[in-house]
Formats: sequence, structure tokens, C-alpha cells
Amino acid sequence: MLEFSTQVSDVLIEIKELLISKNKKYGNSALEPLGVFSQLSAKDGLLIRIDDKLKRIKNGSLDRDDEDVINDLIGYLVLLKIHANQESNFDELDGSHKWKSVKDKQEMIKLMKANLKDSI
Repeated sequence: MLEFSTQVSDVLIEIKELLISKNKKYGNSALEPLGVFSQLSAKDGLLIRIDDKLKRIKNGSLDRDDEDVINDLIGYLVLLKIHANQESNFDELDGSHKWKSVKDKQEMIKLMKANLKDSI
């Protein structure tokens, strides 16, 4: 059996290659979303993707060979960490990740959509 440090290195190399490959293929769309159909921030988009992967795991995706959900999830978590390192308002130290701010913005968007709908 391989040493723990070797196993960790091997997995991290695999994730690194996955992320670099997808970045070459799709551009930096996870951290710099185009915003044509969705106005979500990069962080919100990543959180939705992470949530989707967790739901797939919960629903038994690990038993199927159609995709590598674990590697995708780890990749999205790495991208979220990169985003956190780039954003000063993404406060990991207090564990809040400013979720209240995200929720407040979501509520504001809902109200704006409702007001817009009423005025049309």
C-alpha cells in the first residue's frame, strides 16, 4: 500500500489535471461567469454546482459509472477556495461566508422581480 502522503499527492494531481483541463476547455467560466442567462455571482454559481453534486451523491450517483461526482465535487470546492482567496468579503475565519448577505440579495431580487411583474 502506498504511503499516505503519496496517496494525497496522487489525488491532488488528478484534481489539478481535471481543473486545468476543464479550464482550457470551457475557459474560466466558473470564476468569471458570462452571465447571459443567469446573473448569479461566481460564488453563487459554484455553490449551486456543489449543491447539485451533493444531491447526486445523496441520490446514489456513486454507484454509477456515468460520471465522477467525487472529483467534480472536489474540483468545485477547490474553485470555491480560489474564489474565497480572491474575495475580501468571503470571510472563512468566522465561518459565515457572508451567507446572510447572499440571502438578503436573493430576497431583494425576488422583490424586484415581483415589482417589475406588477408594473408590466
